[in-house]
Amino acid sequence: MFKVKTFNQISVKGLERFPRAEYEVGSDINHPEGILLRSHKLHNEVLPESVLCVARAGAGVNNIPLEDYTKRGIVVFNTPGANANAVKELVLAGLLLGSRGVLTGIEYVQSLTHLKDAAEMGKLLEAEKKRFAGKELYGSTLGVVGLGAIGSMVAEMALALGMKVVGYDPALSVEAAWRLPSRVERMENLQSLLSRADYVTLHVPALEATTGLINHDTLKSIKPGARLLNFARDAIVDSTSVVESLNADQGLGMYICDFPEPQLLERKDVIAMPHIGASTAEAEENCAIMAADQLMEFLQNGNIKNSVNFPAVNMPRAEGCCRITFSNDNVSGVLGNVLSIFTDNNVNVVDMMNKSRGDVAYNILDVEAMPNDTIIDQLRQVEHVINVRVLAEA
Repeated sequence: MFKVKTFNQISVKGLERFPRAEYEVGSDINHPEGILLRSHKLHNEVLPESVLCVARAGAGVNNIPLEDYTKRGIVVFNTPGANANAVKELVLAGLLLGSRGVLTGIEYVQSLTHLKDAAEMGKLLEAEKKRFAGKELYGSTLGVVGLGAIGSMVAEMALALGMKVVGYDPALSVEAAWRLPSRVERMENLQSLLSRADYVTLHVPALEATTGLINHDTLKSIKPGARLLNFARDAIVDSTSVVESLNADQGLGMYICDFPEPQLLERKDVIAMPHIGASTAEAEENCAIMAADQLMEFLQNGNIKNSVNFPAVNMPRAEGCCRITFSNDNVSGVLGNVLSIFTDNNVNVVDMMNKSRGDVAYNILDVEAMPNDTIIDQLRQVEHVINVRVLAEA
């Protein structure tokens, strides 16, 4: 039986994915093989040696010490796209709030408590409504930075609204390119996009390369009066630079974000929401279900999907075979040394797959018969091998 320890409140629909006869799941599990969490920070947690994988029910993994876990051979999963629709819909709300005087108009109406006559209030509002006039999204240009699961959905939504869409993503995958509507015009660099767009929305992960992506220098290229939307990660935007641009004559017109900071408050040109981009029942369910399925597939079959630190590997189980998986430092000769042990002990390899990502490699081997403990110990002693797992016949 596999053991999975949970942190945070995980959607019941995700927890129900684990068959009770095969999994013990709970917040008080000792010596788990898997960890399932949302925003709980693991940087100060001492994980038992038994932990093989961690699944984050969400997109960001800045609450997980990736480098340390990679060295230990712990596979870390996230759930890209599971909350994409929730974020997309909030981006639409941000676009509308940033283009029309909705919030200021509502605030004004709520201030009219001194008026008791409906006709009088109606007459006043008819005279004052011009103060809250805005512009339509139709015909405006939206710049989408990051064209992955969420970015491509936002682009498609904007096109449906009659907007022109330009996009920039230096790391666009083939899979993401297929999802992207053909009417999205690709920009060669961020500066070109910023100079073209009336609205700019950010959908990139928080990585070292994207930290402070929007800063004093990049904002020099912003189209005067443009609206900047950040529903991705706070680290992507330097808030001090945003405030400077908002204060400038030819800078930003408005900043709409999901990451409030003290210096952003009490400004009429900032709309800050309380980090609610993925806060829908549907998104939490989708993330939990995806995270649970990825954990089970790895624990039962050794396959890896949507890992942020290990390569994607998916090999069907060979019928009647035992499966061996191992991770290792990505240096030459390791796989050959492992195979030589099988050869010396007359262990027949039926099928295998080897993939690498950065400094780590991962391997799946289906063998005809279960190797004895002596052979497995020899595998673990091979130089640069990080860990070895034995999965019984499926």
